[in-house]
Amino acid sequence: MRLNGRKNARVKMDHRQPVNLMGSDGTWRRSCVLLDVSQTGAKLEVEGTLDVLQAKEFFLVLSSTGLAYRRCELVWIDGTTAGVHFVTAGAKRKAANATAAIAQSK
Repeated sequence: MRLNGRKNARVKMDHRQPVNLMGSDGTWRRSCVLLDVSQTGAKLEVEGTLDVLQAKEFFLVLSSTGLAYRRCELVWIDGTTAGVHFVTAGAKRKAANATAAIAQSK
């Protein structure tokens, strides 16, 4: 199922799926509910203040033990709802290579 013309299919959760956001340095944590998810991102309903989401990157912790998680970055916020993009090693490499290519061309 594709929502709003997105490239990747999103799965909408039928039940409230509790998850957590955690700072990449482990200094903060926010409870939230997973509303929908795709291969590249997710939509969350965040509890508490959203000021910590201004961090460059953070983790979406999917399990109570912390063994299942995704590294992500904030894409948008609307009230208590937020959209995140999953950061992958391949995407990081592509961005670094593009930055290096731009620097060399100057």
